[in-house]
Amino acid sequence: MEQETDGEDRTLRAVGPRLRALRRRRESTLAALSEATGISVSTLSRLESGERRPTLELLLPLARAHGVTLDELVGAPPTGDPRVHLRPVTHHGRTMVPLTRRPGGIQAYKLILPGDEAGREPDPKTHEGYEWLYVLDGRLRLVLGEHDLVLTPGEAAEFDTRVPHWFGAADGRPVEFLSLFGRQGERAHLVARPRSR
Repeated sequence: MEQETDGEDRTLRAVGPRLRALRRRRESTLAALSEATGISVSTLSRLESGERRPTLELLLPLARAHGVTLDELVGAPPTGDPRVHLRPVTHHGRTMVPLTRRPGGIQAYKLILPGDEAGREPDPKTHEGYEWLYVLDGRLRLVLGEHDLVLTPGEAAEFDTRVPHWFGAADGRPVEFLSLFGRQGERAHLVARPRSR
């Protein structure tokens, strides 16, 4: 167990330099990254220097802003294997499985939220982008601006992430849902064309 903890610590310590390298490669400033993610400049600086421990809530918008997966942020070693190995990330009981590895474009995730957070006080956040949610199992509470909704299996929602939003389990049971996230202005709608005769 101690060896596993040491490995996690080494992985987390490597995140800061990786974040700095990604930002510099994109020739971006901390201020621009702060504007894109909604994370303060001081927090971004402390993350890059290793003074702040990275959390899932911080890494998600950073992965989106840099157009990389969480695996790439935490440094999953390349194996040469072309298959996508889904590596779940769990933080505060919330599990996220990245379903896409393609930088840029729409990113897909499966999220599993524990039921024990039902009744938790919502803490809405904002950031650049556009998100789609689709509930697979359980009941998802979505707080979106002035709206407080409960989505059930088969229901979906889409919204501009600049609107304050928060989601969690609506009752004492876990909830599973898919999340598609894209840059501002992207849409996930399909246009059906009539068959030619």
